[in-house]
Amino acid sequence: MHNLKYLFIIFSMILVSCEEVVDGINENPNQLTADDVDPKFFLTGAILANTQVQVGHLNRISAMWSGQLTGIASLYSNIYGYNISAAESNTTWFDVYVGVIPNARTIQNSPKSSPLLVGIAKVLEANAVGTAASLFGDVPYSQVANDEYKAPTFDGQKEVFANVISLLDDAIGNLSSAASDSGLSQDIYFGGDAQKWLRAAQTLKARYYLQMKDYSNAYNTALNGINAASGSMYFKPSGSASVTSGDKNLFFQLLAGSRGGDIGTGNSYMMQLLDPANANSRNNAKTDETARFGYYYVNESGGAANTGVAAQFEPQPIVTFEENQLILAETALRTKDFNTALAALNVHRAYLNGGGRLNAVHIANPYKYDPYTAEDFNAGGIENPDGIAADKALMREIIEERYISGFGMHMPFNDARRLRKSENDMNVPFPFNIASASQHPERFPYADDELSANPNAPAEPGIYTVTPVNQ
Repeated sequence: MHNLKYLFIIFSMILVSCEEVVDGINENPNQLTADDVDPKFFLTGAILANTQVQVGHLNRISAMWSGQLTGIASLYSNIYGYNISAAESNTTWFDVYVGVIPNARTIQNSPKSSPLLVGIAKVLEANAVGTAASLFGDVPYSQVANDEYKAPTFDGQKEVFANVISLLDDAIGNLSSAASDSGLSQDIYFGGDAQKWLRAAQTLKARYYLQMKDYSNAYNTALNGINAASGSMYFKPSGSASVTSGDKNLFFQLLAGSRGGDIGTGNSYMMQLLDPANANSRNNAKTDETARFGYYYVNESGGAANTGVAAQFEPQPIVTFEENQLILAETALRTKDFNTALAALNVHRAYLNGGGRLNAVHIANPYKYDPYTAEDFNAGGIENPDGIAADKALMREIIEERYISGFGMHMPFNDARRLRKSENDMNVPFPFNIASASQHPERFPYADDELSANPNAPAEPGIYTVTPVNQ
């Protein structure tokens, strides 16, 4: 289930490159240090580890806890019912603190690194650490990747977010002066495109401002974020179709392995929203979700049954145009005015109306996303059948669209926790997974490996403890 072999591809690269690296160096080649290696060779390892953090095991769990996926059998059935052990966090914790941060810091600290490499490394570190803080709450950061601290203390969640935003500011500075490098094959997200990394950094910064409910800064930052679908950051599988293991879509790989039959979309609340025939459907005179209903379907049996998000080589979203545009829509409604927010939402709908994220299989199915008008959100309008205030009706639609467009990312889980305490009437009303539940999970348990090895780790507070930014 936890495929970590990607993290060690970099070591193969280093071994293959040993002859080139030590050419002309009067040292024992078996005593290579990081300074002897071209820093670009640490990049792919950091990117693949970050991919696991963003779209791996904990992402699937956050989707189950947000009404998008269904745990059907075995491990995922237990977790679906909110029964989770600290061991489930071990891989993600390892990916952040062993896979991303050390590789990213090596690149940042190397005198051989270009501004592009340094900027990319900072964005990757910020993405991984920001996600860790979002999912766990307080996490180690100020004392990590430092030999002086063998047992790092845990920093407060809000402090970590502030430091991550500061790191992104540094990255933006590096990337603003960086030249693109089309030969940077180790950059499997953007192929060395400095401008795409720059805009992704701005969107990530807006994401963390949003999570801290700093809506004004989120809006102003998103104005400089990803402004076209071609600028979205995806993990793009590129392995061989002749084998079931290797570089594949992580959904596909999971279901092709030992977890086939264990997890899928089933009749989840998200699928009910998309299904034109369901009583909870979000389809209306201006919206036809038929194509997305098919695209987002994850068949638990795996294999060729999956032609959408879980297809063998389907890209998986990390930071996207959709996210940035919907940050603009939500924060414009909070800090600007109704019309600015509606215009931002309609930009997103125009993207969807052009086929959006649909692949070649599902773009052939019906879809429609006509622009909304202010009248649609008035009492009795197609987006306001229950007669609430127009601005609230618009906010409800924006949050619901974030819920749908954010599938495959942590966005729906983050939004539900952010809104639950103060604006639950705007939240997507997905039900509890089990009848006996009275509370939705608010965080993931700290990794068992960290709790057992670090004497400075706090006592595990449990999955129902609200993290500081969501209080």
